[in-house]
Amino acid sequence: MERKRIIRYSVSPSAFGYLLIAATERGICTVALGDNPAALINDLARRFGDTILDQAGGLPGGWMNILLGYLNGERKNLDLPLDVAATPFQQEVWNALRAIPYGTTQTYQQVAQRIGRPDATRAVAQACANNPVALIVPCHRVVRTDGTSGGYRWGIERKRALIAHEAAHIELCAS
Repeated sequence: MERKRIIRYSVSPSAFGYLLIAATERGICTVALGDNPAALINDLARRFGDTILDQAGGLPGGWMNILLGYLNGERKNLDLPLDVAATPFQQEVWNALRAIPYGTTQTYQQVAQRIGRPDATRAVAQACANNPVALIVPCHRVVRTDGTSGGYRWGIERKRALIAHEAAHIELCAS
């Protein structure tokens, strides 16, 4: 009999709405932002329907405090272990996103060029849209060529607020 996978999760209020973090024994599999904790939990259950969700177990490593520290302007580096399924292309894009410096943005086209695929601008945007670990893979740092926000899974206003937040805290963050 196959053992069901257990995903531990926690939800906390933050300056950017509710923050949900979910993790397997290998690392973080979901970071989500939203206005309704029940909706975040329902989405998690839908995405991982064949798993056991455990809120009581808590998260290891102080991960919630680390992400809340980022959202409070106290941290800028989120080098946390991940456990996410991705195509090789998505992984390549997400690695490029993690290299975008805190407090700055790049265009979808610049990211496509950075990974050596200058004609893959739309595919880069799609990889951003499919990113399951908001903030850790900072897809909010990617904008359109004209400087407008483009899309964001957690809402355009939240994306704009995150970009402004980072710009305002760039000098204040020590780590």
